[in-house]
Order: sequence, then C-alpha cells, then structure tokens
Amino acid sequence: MRILSIATLFPNPAKPSFGIFVGNQMRAVVANCAVDLVMVSPVGVPPWPLSRRKPYDALRELPEASDASGIAVLYPKFTLIPKIGGDSNPGRIAKAILPLARQLHAEQPFDLVDAQFFFPDGPAAAIVAQELGVPLTIKSRGADIHYWGQRPAALAQMLKASRQASGMLAVSEALRADMIALGMPGDRIGVHYTGLDRERFHPIERGAARALVSALPDLGVWSVGPLLVTPGSLIPRKGQRLVIEALAHLPGVRLALAGVGADEKALRGLAHSLGVADRVQFLGQVGHDLLPHLLCAADVLVLPSASEGLANVWIEGLACGTPIVVPDIGGAREVVKDPSAGRLAERTPEAIAEAVHAILADPPSQEQVSANVARFSWGVNAQNLVHFWRAVLDGKSLEDEGAAALTG
Repeated sequence: MRILSIATLFPNPAKPSFGIFVGNQMRAVVANCAVDLVMVSPVGVPPWPLSRRKPYDALRELPEASDASGIAVLYPKFTLIPKIGGDSNPGRIAKAILPLARQLHAEQPFDLVDAQFFFPDGPAAAIVAQELGVPLTIKSRGADIHYWGQRPAALAQMLKASRQASGMLAVSEALRADMIALGMPGDRIGVHYTGLDRERFHPIERGAARALVSALPDLGVWSVGPLLVTPGSLIPRKGQRLVIEALAHLPGVRLALAGVGADEKALRGLAHSLGVADRVQFLGQVGHDLLPHLLCAADVLVLPSASEGLANVWIEGLACGTPIVVPDIGGAREVVKDPSAGRLAERTPEAIAEAVHAILADPPSQEQVSANVARFSWGVNAQNLVHFWRAVLDGKSLEDEGAAALTG
C-alpha cells in the first residue's frame, strides 16, 4: 500500500518531542514493511514580522524534508493566523500540501490519504484525497473532537470530512461514542488503542529510580516521602490546580509537575497561597529519556484533565508500575479496570486526595500495575493500523469479523 499520511502534530528538527507518540506509531508502521509511507507534517508559520519571533523563527527555518524523527518526513509550510485563524487552518494546509501531493501522486499513485488528527488534519486531508481521487481515513485522539467539536465552523468541516471518509479511528470506545454523538457515521469508526515503547517504559525499582532522579541536576526530585507526579503542559485543561489543592488534604505528600506552559505563574502563586509551595516542585520540560525514570520514581501519577481520548501518559505510567488517578473521562474505564491500575476520581481536590490516600495506604506492586497494560505495544499498534488501511482498501466494513482486531 502506498499511503500519504498527514499529521500537524509530529516531531521535527526544531521540536523533536512534538507529537512524539505519532512519530513512534509511524516508525513502527514503516518497520512493518507492508506500507510505502509518505509522511507529511504541515508546519504553520505566521506572516512577517511574527514569523521572525519565537517560536516561529525556528519553524520558519525548518528544511522541506528531514529524517531526524527516524523516518523521512516532508514539512511543507502553511500560513498560520495565530489565535484567530484556527477554524480556517484546513484550507490553508490543503493549499500548501496539494502541489506536492499532485507531483508525488503523478510519479507513483497513492492508494489512500490518511489524517492522524481529526482537526485540522482531517478536513485538509479530505480536500487532498478528493483532488487525487483516492479513499480517505481519519484518526481522532481526543482534543480534536472535544475542543474543535464545540466550534461550529470547525465541526461543520469535520462532519463533512467524516461523510467522505471510508474509515475512521478513535483511540478509545468512549471517544468513538463521542464522535457518533456529534453526528459521524458509527459504522465507519473503529477503535485503535495507542502503543507503548516497552524498551523505554518498564518498571525500575522505585527506590533506585528515586535515587537516580533525585541526583540529577536537571530534576533533583525529592528522595524521601510519598511522591505524586503530574506530567503534561501547564494549561487549565490538564488540571494541575486541582492536584495542588489536593495536597492540602495529603500531609507529607510531595508533588512534581513535569511540563511547561502559560499556567506556571498562577500555579506557583496558588501553591504559595495554600501553604504547600515547599511540597510542589516545577521540573519544567522533562526529556523523553528521563520521563520513564521519573514515572518509576513516583508513587502515584495524577492527571485530572478535563478531557482526554486515551492519554499516552496513562499507559506509560502504568507500564512503569505507577498507579494512576484520573477522572472518568475518555477511555479511562478501558484502562483502569482493576484497583491495581489506580482509581477514577472526580475532578475535585477532595476526591483526588481520597483516591491518592487509598493507593498509598495499600500500594500494589509495580509488577501488578504494569500487567494492566501488557497488551499495549507500538508493534501491535502499527499492525492494527495497517490492518485498518487494508480493510478500507478492500472495501470491508469495520464491523466485519476481518476488521475486529483493531482494538489489539
């Protein structure tokens, strides 16, 4: 199969950790050898003079093609209108991709055009697929449905693309139900769980991991006492405020926030006002090489997001043997099926504190926790994605027995 896959969230030389989970997936697809993959990651750059300011200056200088992510990727530039142009991004992305797509298709025809996110990638890919006269597939991951699906202009484009698509994927059963509720055709939506880098994310004895991360100058995490970790961008949707507030109900417990974002100043102020600043540590951006050690060092991973499809970091935390406390959102019930995996908690400080206390009072072994995600791997993920593309090209319904393996 010759596949043209489009992903606006994908690693690039300027931002090597940007969309790293999509990069992991596509590297595994290439390794599968059943697909001739042409990976395109459109990069948004605003008009001058904004294009000369950070972070856009580095993106403006990106090469047109690079294999820095581990596979060959094309990086066409499209005109980005910061803050106000989100709903109209698909048209500008398609305009940037089409000349390249037409040329490549003329040289060697594509069998299918694929989008790795529902917005803005999905409607843009729909334009490209229609122009080339080939089938379209689209994957949804969470925020692309929950955020953009609430914006009428974006939703109209998403629904139009869903009607054109020969097949769609969701990262959880719950997200699939949300897509159907928006009006997307359910008989064309399958479930495709995330993968997992098992060589990177696996249990390391907690004491040894804690000693390592406490000794590193870049981290210096506390070496004693119960430790919570909350990974993710410091933005309101991720709910770090609720974890800081929960500390008031968890004496002696410490919290490490791994991430950067616009909320940092407000979160630091909150920690001071609540008198827990000495128990909250802001680690900044934690590199992917260090993240597994940090997850293994923590007693509990807490991530009270307002919305998720099925967060990769849930799976990575569990793989490291760290139980999770998350709200009953997205695919959480599809992951937290046993107390050894953690707890589902309401998005209140009191409920989060109660869930954390229950885990600390009777902690499962790291091996018990890790067993909850034994079925996840990037190899299985890639195999199921290739199976999905083949089913679409063979004209099979996703309800056919032959396509039932999509969930892994």
